[in-house]
Amino acid sequence: MSMVKYILTLCVVIWLAILVLMPKQELYYKLEETLLSQEVALNEKEIEEGFFGLSLKNVNVYVKGINVANIEEVNLFTLLFYSCVEVKGLQMDDSLKTMVPQETQKAFLRHSVLAPFSVSVEALGSFGSMTGEIDLNERKVHLDFNESKKLEMLKPQLKKGEKGWVYETSF
Repeated sequence: MSMVKYILTLCVVIWLAILVLMPKQELYYKLEETLLSQEVALNEKEIEEGFFGLSLKNVNVYVKGINVANIEEVNLFTLLFYSCVEVKGLQMDDSLKTMVPQETQKAFLRHSVLAPFSVSVEALGSFGSMTGEIDLNERKVHLDFNESKKLEMLKPQLKKGEKGWVYETSF
């Protein structure tokens, strides 16, 4: 029995060492490089590295060289088998206000090894609250808008569902 405890303790210590010593900034720069190949650039003012994640402050999002959004804070958190991205204070550019909601106070994206091809999404903003799922295997996005506040710009793309408005697309 003591051998089992020793092996489990060793596994936990190795797992924690990997999490703490993982080169988080380098992984973020690799993500930036991947996004750049899709003509999406991120410009952050400050990067703070923690034990289990990374925090980005004042991020500007550029698509094809045009500033489309400003984000107050992005927190990336990982336990290797579970990852979460929290976005605070997403403000879209005024030129896009006829196509997308202008402001999102908080948004969460969660991924787990138990469902490797699924990313859950939750958001709260000027549009009310939203929950949904991104299916990476079938390349589909399904979003449920629970409250219908200021959704005029999205109404042509939404369908009426059981709980409110539904947005579905593929990528």
